[in-house]
Amino acid sequence: MEIAGKIILKQPHGKQSDFIYSEAKRKIIRAGRRGGKTYGMAIYAVLKFLDHRRVLYGAPTQEQVDRFWHLCCDFLREPIEQGYVYKNETRHILEVPGTEQRIRAKTCWNADTLRGDYADELILDEFQLMNEDTWEVVGAPMLLDNNGNAIFIYTPPSLQSRSVTKANDPQHAAKLFKKASADSSGRWQTFHFSTYDNPYIEKAAIDDLASDMSSISYRMEIMAEDIDEAPGALWKRSTIERFRVREAPELVRIVVGVDPSGSDKTTSDEAGIVICGIDSEGHGYVLEDDTGLYSPNQWAYKAIQKYNEWNADRIVAEVNYGGDMVETIIRNIDRNVSYKSVTASRGKYLRAEPIAALYERGKIHHVGRYDKLEDEQCLWLPGDKSPNRMDALVWCFTDLMTKDKPSFVLK
Repeated sequence: MEIAGKIILKQPHGKQSDFIYSEAKRKIIRAGRRGGKTYGMAIYAVLKFLDHRRVLYGAPTQEQVDRFWHLCCDFLREPIEQGYVYKNETRHILEVPGTEQRIRAKTCWNADTLRGDYADELILDEFQLMNEDTWEVVGAPMLLDNNGNAIFIYTPPSLQSRSVTKANDPQHAAKLFKKASADSSGRWQTFHFSTYDNPYIEKAAIDDLASDMSSISYRMEIMAEDIDEAPGALWKRSTIERFRVREAPELVRIVVGVDPSGSDKTTSDEAGIVICGIDSEGHGYVLEDDTGLYSPNQWAYKAIQKYNEWNADRIVAEVNYGGDMVETIIRNIDRNVSYKSVTASRGKYLRAEPIAALYERGKIHHVGRYDKLEDEQCLWLPGDKSPNRMDALVWCFTDLMTKDKPSFVLK
């Protein structure tokens, strides 16, 4: 059945047209916030739907899905009202009855939430926040029967957005973009545009937004640049990589560093929990990063659990926000744990400098990979959101490897 009724699609801007009309089987779009990527994808989805294709759109959150869904419904409003297109608001499905012609929008943080469908056109929006298995385990196989097409859309994630990602590697979208850019077969095509490339947003409004952002966040989220190392950051990826090891030698001391969250809720700020040790030669080792969204009782239980698992010598916790409460919570769980409270008397950058210097000298090694911790180390600049993992690591190695302890209060 052919669809009748007026369908009004706004003329896509130039950057949108590039990916909408590209014939590549695999497209990956790197775009700035409000650059028009989701609007462009809605136009693309409707055009493919009208071409009798089966479209599946996935995004991490319901808000993102709703934006795409309402655009598609608006474009197809008249055919929906006239009964040519059936709309299921609950399942976010638009379809022509009795055919495979369909648009469906659903949330998909990970592979499990994407399961149960198939498509001719698979669109994964905010791909940087999804677990890699969303594509590798479920997305790719669901296209096999129809030799379908896939589109990946992402904005380079700042430190704040990386903290909520479901990805094992927060850089996986950027790595896919780089790999696709090197493809010479024509199967893959990459597209890049900034927020400024959207002609429907005033430049003055973007400039005003940018004035409240750090320079690194501006480059990532407005200019859509993939950056894995901030100019001026204390750590370099190459340094961490050069001295990375697969396993630690016998250690003479182990410390659990804790940077408590500044909230009593599990939905706002992460509590940094990092375990580090030192060997008889004076080399330090990062052993585990168990940072997460914990309530005070939860992070205290977690810190004591790691203290016991690693047979650690001490828990070192920052008390700037919690004061004596931090020790009280820990003592209420285990009064016999060896504990030291530390108070930050200098800024984070100054506290971290001597630890970064130890990295440069090859004195500190990461045992395995810690992507989120390493992101904080290599991307954090003064003025950015508090680096919980990095703070916990700095407290560990300050206790283990430096003599700079004037702000420590031994309990």
